[in-house]
Amino acid sequence: METHMTTDATLAPSEIARYARHIVLPEIGGPGQQKLKAARVLVIGAGGLGAPALQYLAAAGVGTLGIVDDDVVSLSNLQRQVIHVTADIGRPKVESAAAAIDALNPHVKVVAHAVRLGPANADALFRQYDLVVDGSDNFDTRYLAADTAEAAGVALVTGAVGRFDGSVTVLKPYGTDAEGHPNPSYRDLFPEPPPPGTVPTCAEAGVLGALTGVIGTLQAMEAIKLVTGIGEPLIGRLLLYDALAAQFNTIRYRRGTR
Repeated sequence: METHMTTDATLAPSEIARYARHIVLPEIGGPGQQKLKAARVLVIGAGGLGAPALQYLAAAGVGTLGIVDDDVVSLSNLQRQVIHVTADIGRPKVESAAAAIDALNPHVKVVAHAVRLGPANADALFRQYDLVVDGSDNFDTRYLAADTAEAAGVALVTGAVGRFDGSVTVLKPYGTDAEGHPNPSYRDLFPEPPPPGTVPTCAEAGVLGALTGVIGTLQAMEAIKLVTGIGEPLIGRLLLYDALAAQFNTIRYRRGTR
């Protein structure tokens, strides 16, 4: 994976000690850890999905983490948005998350984008990063992120949760698979968003807090795989998790005729 980073990705002695359990993995090793340090990853939302994704990406040593979120921390967030604490109530989420990341891993640079992602800023934001992790909680942002990432040629890890279930997939529709077939897009999976008001919001339907930790951590795992080039990312596969049944399922999907 090519990165936008031009600074030295050499690991300091303290970083070698910090990431020792990564470095002993033959699949990652020193070169993989250097790729993580050189990577620039943008996370949309510092909420239920973004919180665990940010924590694990920071712990893994991703060199630059961008956070785009225009919200402030509220008491009802704390049941699932574990990057924030009670003392952060009323604080902008990008500031709270940046402070938590700095406390976890001072080697990570955080770029705070205290704005709402929209058509006017999405393309410019995405082109500053190698990879985007979408932790948003609404269909408008998900479709905007998917369309923008496709146009910008940036990989996207997108996740979603319901009350007790969630899903994750990886999108690289600008590329091809091993057989030369174009990779599918988000709209191949979900052609159109549901009509407004047909799907209840998290505030209306509720969500089990630990569920967002499962899905957000899976998103971080996919991002790490993409950066380091290990494993098989969820391209053309939708991973489904049913928390009540403790069951994972995978659905394959292909490029359609859009």
